[in-house]
Amino acid sequence: MDARYIIRKHQLLQECQVAPEIFDQVLPRLHTFMEPFVAPFQGQALTQHAETSVSGLLSDVERKNVESIAYQFGQNRLGLQGFIGWADWDDAPLRKALLGQVGTQLGQGDGVLVFDPSAFPKSGRESVGVARQWCGRLGKVDNGHVAISLGYVSRMGHTLVDLRLYLLKAWTQEKARLDKAGVPKAQRGYRTRHQLALEMLEKNGASLPHRWMAGDDEMGRPYWFRRRLDRLGERYLLAVPGNTLLRDLETAPPESRGRGRRPTRPWQRVDQWNTSLAQEAWTTIDVRDGAKGPLVVELVKRRVVARTPQRQEGHEETVVVVRYRDRDRQEVVTIDFYLSNGPAQTSLATFARVAKAAHRIEECLQRSKSEAGLADYEVRHWTGWHHHQTLSLIATWFLVTETRRGKKMDTGHDVTSDAGRYRPDPVPGLPVRNNVPYAA
Repeated sequence: MDARYIIRKHQLLQECQVAPEIFDQVLPRLHTFMEPFVAPFQGQALTQHAETSVSGLLSDVERKNVESIAYQFGQNRLGLQGFIGWADWDDAPLRKALLGQVGTQLGQGDGVLVFDPSAFPKSGRESVGVARQWCGRLGKVDNGHVAISLGYVSRMGHTLVDLRLYLLKAWTQEKARLDKAGVPKAQRGYRTRHQLALEMLEKNGASLPHRWMAGDDEMGRPYWFRRRLDRLGERYLLAVPGNTLLRDLETAPPESRGRGRRPTRPWQRVDQWNTSLAQEAWTTIDVRDGAKGPLVVELVKRRVVARTPQRQEGHEETVVVVRYRDRDRQEVVTIDFYLSNGPAQTSLATFARVAKAAHRIEECLQRSKSEAGLADYEVRHWTGWHHHQTLSLIATWFLVTETRRGKKMDTGHDVTSDAGRYRPDPVPGLPVRNNVPYAA
């Protein structure tokens, strides 16, 4: 590793030291934090189970499933299993409370909604939604669940807000399996991953102030989805695969030969078009140190039209290419391609910010899986899956609120700054991994 980077890394870690008093009142704050989420419950038993579940998801239990959490707190696992797996309580009010808090505390007019399909490797033919299917994050076909997540990003912070379980068409065509898994009749019709995203947008969009929508290349691939968002008046920056065909509207069309049909600009794959650009076409933006070393971002944008499935020209869009270059070795480490319906005058800095927002939610998903037990469920039933996911979203939000609290207590850093970001250790009173706060 370059000596300059080692020095800078040491400086960043020094900035990330957190005063011990930040953690002194975590447990009481967790109890207060949970009050609006347990308010809909009738009875002390349900309230206690909810608080125990979230505390367990925030603890350092290796596998944050119901059994491990129950044993961690010295409880009978059957009570907690029933609460998560099949108890008759509606998680919708809890998600509504979460939505309201995120919109109030993080909401900004230029916020970004991010859709991200996430894979959960699981087995068992009778487990709701489990099947061999494409898992974009894994980059292969595997056995498990796929959920479409909705995240929110602003300068105030970022978190997950909602999730939808994707059911393959084969699942929706087997009534016996649907019955056994407890899938509600209103949810049995087949819907694509993009239709699930649109449902979440319709339900949550008005409560989350935003100007942009973002997503990975699975979300950006279908032309109809981008067109639908455009017609809804939503401004998007969606990643697309490198084989996406487009026509560059900022290059002159071929000269006419004076007879026959007027020649048109050729269709080009975006990855091949990208390699034909001169170096002076790129604009460099220096960004903060990446997790694996220092990075520089280079961007280019052009007005284009993409080809539709009917081999026609689609609506006018902007292609944005982002190259991530190692600042020291000057090597291109990643190239991302995007299409946007944003105004032609949209700045490259704005596009870079929205692209970064999508990566923020990818990080948040990984944090939710590693620190809030998002993927550690062992349930087969529709109800149990949604109960677990809702409580995990709430646990993730608690981590976010504690992170923001720590930034405010550190007078050396603004709440909107990435520098000095910290993660709180598991809840005091529970086993901890170590006694030292650790950096992001």
